[in-house]
Amino acid sequence: MTGSEVPPSFRLAYVPGVTPTKWVRIWNERLPDVPLTLVAVPAAEAAGLLRDGGADAGFVRLPIDRTDLSAIPLYTETTVVVVPKDHVVAAVGEVSAAELADDIVLHPLDDTLDWEDRPGRPANERPATTADAVELVAAGVGLFVVPQSLARLHHRKDLTYRPILDAPESRVALSWPQDGTTELVEDFIGIVRGRTVNSSRGRRETPQQPPRKRPETGGARQKPAAGRAAGKNPRGGSRSGSGGGQGGKRGKPRRRS
Repeated sequence: MTGSEVPPSFRLAYVPGVTPTKWVRIWNERLPDVPLTLVAVPAAEAAGLLRDGGADAGFVRLPIDRTDLSAIPLYTETTVVVVPKDHVVAAVGEVSAAELADDIVLHPLDDTLDWEDRPGRPANERPATTADAVELVAAGVGLFVVPQSLARLHHRKDLTYRPILDAPESRVALSWPQDGTTELVEDFIGIVRGRTVNSSRGRRETPQQPPRKRPETGGARQKPAAGRAAGKNPRGGSRSGSGGGQGGKRGKPRRRS
C-alpha cells in the first residue's frame, strides 16, 4: 500500500432507540479487514449527516426527504405513553388517544412521531429533548407519547409505559446517499436484509466449484457383469441358446405307453 492509498472503512450512523449490535457483529465476522465506526446522531439530524458525508449509511426514522437519499424500511415500532407508576393508565393494558384528553401530554422538540392531532392538553412549554420530557413525566408535570424503543432507552424505576391505540407509528429504515452506493454499502444492505455470505446478490461470494464431469465412454457399450460373461448363468450354470436344461440335470424320461 502506497502513502496515497487510504485503507477501507465504513461509518454507520444510528438514531436514538436503534440498536445496531447484531448487524455490526455480522459485519465484523464477514469483513474483519474493514473497520466499522458507529456514529450516534439525533433523529432530526440524521438525513443531513448522510448528505454531508458524515456517514456511509445510517439507521433513520421515517419520513425523510428521499430526493437524494435511498431508504429501505426495516420495521415499525409500537407507540407507547410514558406515565408515572401510580397513574391510572398504569393499571390497564393499553389506552386510546381519546382517554388522554384530560392529561397534559408533553411534545418535545425532537419528537419523531408524525401527528395530525396530538392527544391531551399541551404544556406551557415544549421540552427540548426526549430525555427532558421523561424527567418532566417523573416530576408529575404530564405524560409523554413516544416510540417504544425510546421509552426503553430512557427507562426509570418510577415510570412505566403502555401501548397507545390510534397513534402514529415510527418506522425505522436504513438510508444512504443515492450517489454513494458503494460496494461496502451494498455489503451492509445484504447484511441488514439477511442475505447469506454466499448470496447471489452479495459481492463477496465463495467461488462455485465447476460441476463434476462424467467419465467419457467413447460410445462403447459397457462390459457385461462378470457373472454374465461368455454366456454364463450368474447362478453358476451355463445357458444354452435354445433354453435347455440347467446345470447338466435332466428330467426323467417319459414312459411310453
